[in-house]
Amino acid sequence: MSAQKKRNFQIEAFKHRVVVDPKYAEKTWKILEHAIHEIYNHNASGLSFEELYRNAYNMVLHKFGEKLYSGLVSTVTSHLKEIAKSIEAAQGSLFLEELSRKWAEHNKALQMIRDILMYMDRTFIPSSHKTPVHELGLNLWRDNIIHSSKIQSRLQDTLLELVQRERTGEVIDRGLTRNIIKMLMDLGSSVYQVDFEKPFLDVSADFYRGESQQFIECCDCGYYLKKAERRLNEEIERVSHYLDAKSEAKITNVVEKEMIENHMQSLVHMENSGLVNMIVDDKYEDLGRMYSLLRRVPNGLSLTLCNGSWMRRINMIRLSVWHLPMTKTFQNALNSSFEYFINLNPRSPEFISLFVDDKLRKGLKGVSEEDIEIVLDKVMMLFRYLEEKDVYEKYYKQHLAKRLLSGQTVSEDAERSLIVKLKTECGYQFTSKLEGMFTDMKTSQDTMQGFYASMGPEIADYPTLTVQVLTTGSWPTQSSTTCNLPPEILGICERFRTYYLGTHSGRRLSWQTNMGTSDLKATFGKGQKHELNVSTYQMCILMLFNNADRLSYKEIEQATEIPVSDLKRSLQSLACVKGKNVLRKEPMSKEVAEDDSFFFNDKFMSKLYKVKIGTVVAQKESEPEKQETRQRVEEDRKPQIEAAIVRIMKSRRVLDHNNIVAEVTKQLQSRFLPNPVVIKKRIESLIEREFLERDKVDRKLYRYLA
Repeated sequence: MSAQKKRNFQIEAFKHRVVVDPKYAEKTWKILEHAIHEIYNHNASGLSFEELYRNAYNMVLHKFGEKLYSGLVSTVTSHLKEIAKSIEAAQGSLFLEELSRKWAEHNKALQMIRDILMYMDRTFIPSSHKTPVHELGLNLWRDNIIHSSKIQSRLQDTLLELVQRERTGEVIDRGLTRNIIKMLMDLGSSVYQVDFEKPFLDVSADFYRGESQQFIECCDCGYYLKKAERRLNEEIERVSHYLDAKSEAKITNVVEKEMIENHMQSLVHMENSGLVNMIVDDKYEDLGRMYSLLRRVPNGLSLTLCNGSWMRRINMIRLSVWHLPMTKTFQNALNSSFEYFINLNPRSPEFISLFVDDKLRKGLKGVSEEDIEIVLDKVMMLFRYLEEKDVYEKYYKQHLAKRLLSGQTVSEDAERSLIVKLKTECGYQFTSKLEGMFTDMKTSQDTMQGFYASMGPEIADYPTLTVQVLTTGSWPTQSSTTCNLPPEILGICERFRTYYLGTHSGRRLSWQTNMGTSDLKATFGKGQKHELNVSTYQMCILMLFNNADRLSYKEIEQATEIPVSDLKRSLQSLACVKGKNVLRKEPMSKEVAEDDSFFFNDKFMSKLYKVKIGTVVAQKESEPEKQETRQRVEEDRKPQIEAAIVRIMKSRRVLDHNNIVAEVTKQLQSRFLPNPVVIKKRIESLIEREFLERDKVDRKLYRYLA
């Protein structure tokens, strides 16, 4: 059989021109547009995808690719705007569920549309440099849904809240959270990073910064390390469940920095539980945990290695104590170590002042004068070790003011004795304002005597009023918090204002109602009478019940205009403290809510005629309050540093920068250790104000201008 010849075939274009219906493009697009609508409306089962594909193919073939592409963008965008409204309307937990459901539906629709437009995707889009269909669908979802003004911030806040809830022990829907996070990742790394990861890391840093500070203040070193290790493992687990794997290194770095690196000095040197105690007490598990955690942060292990020589010295000192008398060298070393330790905690000045406050309020009641002096001398011993004595002054001044104004100091002699000791230690300037507070208290007594003498017999028509007139510069700065005083009190207050301003020219009075107290006589059921010692705020509240049996929280707030936090604490003290509840509230609970109602407790009983109703203590100083205290301290330091610089330069005339810093530090170290950076800034400020000038040749040499 002979071999068959091979034939070559060639397809050639039509010789005749194909005429296209002028309305072809519009008609065909309408068919495809209808199909896209049906897909988004979940009616795709009745569509012929083969026919739709052919229509899309022909549109591209006949050069209508641009119309097809722009129509796709317009139609999908229209549907996404409607979807956005549906998602925006979802409330509470349904918000993420609706978003997840619509995202799944959009992806399904996008896949169908992509199949129909496959020919356009392969030919027209690459040649015209347009975005492929699937990527286009993601971009449109991003722009119209995720970056919608009503969805973007809400989505971010919701996700961050879920993480926060999980960190505090709540169980969340990890599957739903994973779907939403995966959506952000599918939309591109920039969307995930900007819309979630960056705020997630920022919020996480704030959370662990606050938690680590809380733990470092109340936990021993071993327990703190367990907490830190657990938090690290939790974050690693969280990443594996619903975050991008690339986020693991970033979030663990946050935990390591806030919980370990920022506190490793305090942890290693922590009294009774730090590195030395772990070694002495054979706490191998804690030592292993400290090693594994500190090795994760820069210089972590070097800190413990450096500490080894320090520990050896401690052991040598222990032996010396047994065999040698207390030498001066040892005493200096002990003092230096104690000074280092006590200043590790920036809140040491506050804690010492709180200790003094407790002792001078009640702790020294009934104690002999000798024992009081012993306690005060021990306080002064601690005070001498403080580097920031001016911070102690701030807190001591606040605590002293409260003791004086409330009449709760255990002994005025003890108060004055401590001020004398502080004056001896730090000089007159340190205690001048403290002494001014005592002067104001004495002057106020004389003022009140003169006021009542001027009133004459008509004083019997008014309540008894005692006013302490405080000099603004001597007392701690107080925000001007006013409230609406009862009419019975306003009359006598205005009388006093008229009297005082009439006897003192050029002065102003502003009432500090948040600092006052009041004694009220009250009659309860069966004619039982009591005298209630309350705050001014509590008095304003109770006086309202002379004219009403029941009042809502809103009515009390409107009538008194007491600041919200103080109002709630006052109402809580009057209605929620057992044995002191002269008011009742509905519904009954330990906390005060804005929809509560209050009524006079006619059944109130007490074995005592005089009943003191304290105010529920506010929470400890908040972070903003700490920052405000610190800021006031820094502001007060500036003129002191400048004064020291001027004194030094006035006597030396010419001095270089390093010597100025050394001299200023030496002059001010009895009050605080000035930061060299701050000293430099104050020098620059003095140059700007032409107190000093910089040498034109040597930029670090300064001259005093007479």
